[in-house]
Amino acid sequence: MSSLSERLAAARREAAAQGKHAGDPAPDESGGEVASSTSATGSEARLAGSSTAATTGPLAARAAAAGADGRPTSRRTLANQEVDRIEELKSSVHAELLKKLGPHLYDAEMDQDELDQTVRSVLSEVLGAQDRPLSAADRARVTQDITDDILGYGPIDPYLRDPEVSEVMVNGHDDVWLEKSGRLMKAEAHFADEGHLRRTIDKIVSRIGRRVDESSPMVDARLPDGSRVNAIIPPLSIDGSALTIRKFSTDPLTVQDLINFGSLTPQTADFLDACVRGRLNVIVSGGTGAGKTTTLNVLSSFIPTDERIVTIEDAAELQLKQDHVVRLESRPSNIEGKGEVSIRDLVRNSLRMRPDRIVVGEVRDASALDMLQAMNTGHDGSICTLHSNGPRDTLARMETMVLMAGMDLPIRAIREQVASAVDLIVHQTRFKDGSRRITHITEVERMEGDVITLQDVFVFDNSPGFDENGRILGRLRSTGLRPKFLEKLTYANVAVDPTIFRMDRL
Repeated sequence: MSSLSERLAAARREAAAQGKHAGDPAPDESGGEVASSTSATGSEARLAGSSTAATTGPLAARAAAAGADGRPTSRRTLANQEVDRIEELKSSVHAELLKKLGPHLYDAEMDQDELDQTVRSVLSEVLGAQDRPLSAADRARVTQDITDDILGYGPIDPYLRDPEVSEVMVNGHDDVWLEKSGRLMKAEAHFADEGHLRRTIDKIVSRIGRRVDESSPMVDARLPDGSRVNAIIPPLSIDGSALTIRKFSTDPLTVQDLINFGSLTPQTADFLDACVRGRLNVIVSGGTGAGKTTTLNVLSSFIPTDERIVTIEDAAELQLKQDHVVRLESRPSNIEGKGEVSIRDLVRNSLRMRPDRIVVGEVRDASALDMLQAMNTGHDGSICTLHSNGPRDTLARMETMVLMAGMDLPIRAIREQVASAVDLIVHQTRFKDGSRRITHITEVERMEGDVITLQDVFVFDNSPGFDENGRILGRLRSTGLRPKFLEKLTYANVAVDPTIFRMDRL
């Protein structure tokens, strides 16, 4: 059997060879070579004297684990093992918690505070019964993660509580993105697996009586705070389930907030206030994420408190502060394909509810025809939103959606209905810097031949460009033209300061 010094030298040569293979500078091997032919060195004597059981296995393993700088390369492995241990512990505690609580977690009659206290009590008990030692930091982390999973929405729960996050986008169980200040960034969070993500989606949609499965793989839902949720699962979503949550603050934005953000100017805010009080029919248009619903909320705040308002939405998210509000929400079909109640059905039904105003969250289909009928049959002052690229495109989309109703109507008849019903278009745009600005406040005038005449009252002036940080510097400015519906506002006893329309006013 070779001597201890020879075994040590061989281990060092093996470590040096590994270091060269990895591109690290090789250690000095001279000491090891000399040690094999000379008498026992001090190092060898210490090794031999410390324990006669210092065999090849442990010594060679420690030598091979040492890197070129002499530090163990196994630290990363140990850290990974610790992470795996924590994840394994979380899984076992989670399973034990579900076993102990059982159906209480989904008891609709149990108060949320009572459920919270019960979960935390049982969680503390289960963690205390674990035979694995936990540091205080690890215990706090495991407790928070499992509490979020049981009572909240798993790893995305901290972002839903963060007021700076406006949108959470889950592209798969290990791919989560956030929107902050209008910019996208990747989140340091992930779901354990596809099943974990699906359980979270099921928890969200089941609370409002909706479902998502292979027969109905898409769903629109909402959180208790009004945040909008969209989920789509395989086979439609190829790389795993996708979840998108657009957050709404518990404290709705006011008109002053929009002025502070630069979306409006004080003069245009006063003008829109007069238009809503004067019972003009308004369409809020814009692209996805442009802030249409926020603007609709602000415009709705101008409605007098003595009027009856009926709101109609796919997923209830409007936050009106008036006293007399009736909120309606559409319903998808059940598992048998029956029982669907569409926006169009609700608009028709609302006409029998004696509304002063009808507010539709979004018009996206044949409900446009019923909305036009409502505006033309004495329900002045109604407001709705729709997706479009500009004021002119708003009217074109309205025509297209009316045709979706299946009525064989000539285009001219549809345009006459639109020109008669709609008074004002408020168009909103989301700019590259993430800001959301109202870019057009446009009057819908009348028919001239086969074309509807539009007149811009306020237009966004982008001539100042951008600052050094890429933020847009433009603002809404008056075109100097006075809208024709001022007479209609006067008839409703609403006065508008004529100096608002002066071009040098802004």
